[in-house]
Amino acid sequence: MSTKFAELGLSQAVTNAVADAGYETPTDIQQKAIPHILDKRDVIGIAQTGTGKTASFVLPMLTLLEKGRARARMPRTLILEPTRELAAQVHENFEKYGKNHKLTVALLIGGVSFEEQNKKLDRGADVLIATPGRLLDHFERGRLLMTGVDVFVIDEADRMLDMGFIPDIERISALLPKRRQTLFLSATMPDEVAKLTSKFLQNPVSVETARQNSTADTITQKLIKVGGKPFEKRAALREQIDAAKDLKNAIIFCNRKRDIATLTRSMLRHDYNTGALHGDMDQKSRMATLDGFKKNEIKFLIASDVAARGLDIPDVSHVFNFDIPTHAEDYVHRIGRTGRAGRDGVAVTLVAKSDQKYLDAIEKLIEKKLDWIEPEKSAPDSAEQPKQKSSKSKSNQRRSGPSADVEDFEQAAQKSSSHKKGKRNNRKNEKDSIPFGQSDQVPAFLLRPVRQAS
Repeated sequence: MSTKFAELGLSQAVTNAVADAGYETPTDIQQKAIPHILDKRDVIGIAQTGTGKTASFVLPMLTLLEKGRARARMPRTLILEPTRELAAQVHENFEKYGKNHKLTVALLIGGVSFEEQNKKLDRGADVLIATPGRLLDHFERGRLLMTGVDVFVIDEADRMLDMGFIPDIERISALLPKRRQTLFLSATMPDEVAKLTSKFLQNPVSVETARQNSTADTITQKLIKVGGKPFEKRAALREQIDAAKDLKNAIIFCNRKRDIATLTRSMLRHDYNTGALHGDMDQKSRMATLDGFKKNEIKFLIASDVAARGLDIPDVSHVFNFDIPTHAEDYVHRIGRTGRAGRDGVAVTLVAKSDQKYLDAIEKLIEKKLDWIEPEKSAPDSAEQPKQKSSKSKSNQRRSGPSADVEDFEQAAQKSSSHKKGKRNNRKNEKDSIPFGQSDQVPAFLLRPVRQAS
C-alpha cells in the first residue's frame, strides 16, 4: 500500500495545497526525507533529477513555518541556489504549495532592482531564496541580518561547492546561528564534496533513493560519432533532429557561450524554432526565453549548463549534447532534463575523436556502457560542406545571398589563410636566392633611357 502525503506528518494546509496541485503519492525522496526534516534533523538528500527533490524540502518547511512570524530584515529560513533560474523556480514552488499560508517569500537574485528586494526584506521574510553573490551584497549594505535563520538549505550542493562557491558558502554559514537545521540536496555527491559537508552539517541523516550518479531508466541514451570541425557537428545535429521520432522539444547543451551564439544563428538560418540561454544574458531575457520554452513557443533551447541543474520542465522529450561535458557529473544533470516523473526521454551525445577521455569518465561515473548510433549517409548539405572548384559559381551565388551561413565564412577564412601562407613561402624562396646584402628591387634612375652624345 502506497504512502500518502497526509501520513508524512505534514500540516493540513500543506496537504490540501498538494492535493489541489494534483499529487496524491509522494516520490521516494519525499517519502524518506520529509519525516527527518520535520524532526529538525540535518539531512543529505541524494536522488536522480526529476524525482521531486525541491518539494521534499519545500513541503516540510511550510509546515515548520506555520509557527512564528518574521521580523524586519531577519529571515527565518534561507535557501541558496547556484543560478537565478533555480532560485526563481523554488520561489514558484513556495507560491504553489504555500497558497494556504500567509508567508512572505523574498527572492534575492542578480539582474533585479535592489529597491524592490529591500522592500520585501523590510517587511520581514519568512523564506529567503537567494544566489550567494546577491545575498552577500545585501548583507554588506546593511540590509540583512541572518541571526534568526532556523533552516538553511543548500540546493544542488555539489555544484555550489564544486564550482567556486565554497568561500561564499563558508562566509554565509559563519553568519548564521550555530543552532540551526541544514539540508544538502543534489543528484550527485562526489567524494571530495562529501568531505566538505562536515563543515556545515551536524550528525546528518543521509537519504539516498538511487545509486549516486545514476541515470533514470526512462532515458534512452545514445552516442554518435562526428567530425571535429564545427560545421560537421552542426550538420550531424540537424540530421539527428530530423531523424528523431516523437520529438516535441529539445534542450541542446554547449560548453561555451560563443558556441551557443554560433549554433543559434545556424539553427535559425535553417528554419528551426530556436532560443538561447546562458549566463551572460540579462535576467529579463533569460526568464523570457525560459518561459517561452515552457509554453512551447520555442522548440529548441540551446543552453549552457545554467539550464542543466534542477530546472523543472516536465515534458522535455529530447536532450542533445552538442558538446560532451568536461565534468562527468554534468552529464547526469543535463540528460536529467528529460525522462522526468516517469516519462520517456531520449539523450543523444555528439562525440568527436578528441572527446574520448570525457566519454570514458562519464561511462565510469554512471557504470554503464552507452550505445552508438551509426550516422545515416545522406546527401551533402550545401550549406555545410565545402564546395568543389567545379561548382565555384554556385558557391559564390550562395554566399552572396541573405541566407548564407556562418560556416561559409569559416571555410573562406581557412582558404584565405592557406593562400597567404603560400605567398609568404614563395617570397621566402625568392629572398633565399638573392645574395646577402643585395635587393631584388632596381633603383628608378637605372631604368631611365640613356641619352646618346651628339
